[in-house]
Order: sequence, then C-alpha cells, then structure tokens
Amino acid sequence: MAFSRDTDEKVYVQHRMLENSRELYAWLQEGAYFYVCGEAQRMATDVHEALVSVVAQESGQTREQAIDYVKTLQADKRYQRDIY
Repeated sequence: MAFSRDTDEKVYVQHRMLENSRELYAWLQEGAYFYVCGEAQRMATDVHEALVSVVAQESGQTREQAIDYVKTLQADKRYQRDIY
C-alpha cells in the first residue's frame, strides 16, 4: 500500500513498484494485468516511468526494449490507464 496524504511520510505507488520490482515483473511475465487510475500529469506519468524501469531492470533489457514490452502490454490490453 502507498499513502501520500494520510501519513507524515509521503509514499507513492511508483515507490512501491520499484521496491517490489522483482515480484511485479514476475507477475507480468505470468500474465498479470496492470491498471492505473488517477491524475494524468504527475501520478500516471511517474507510474508509467516506474513500470518501464521495472521491466528494464528485472529483464536486463535496454530502456528501448522495455518501452516496447510496455507497449505490447498496452496493445494486449494488459496495461490500461483511466487517467484524468
């Protein structure tokens, strides 16, 4: 869980993603779906960048290859965003 407003320490979703990158990538490799809902300018952008970083780090791929992996997730409707 990540709380950015209910505690003294601000913890964001992207922080938790990076802290748990190995598990997150394993879930994606096993067919998990990834949904993002929230503010478009900062939160969604930061979460997207964290996802690319997780894929690159855990797969050993280049950033460009990780971006392609994330695009494939989107094309397969396994990565969807409801942002505003």
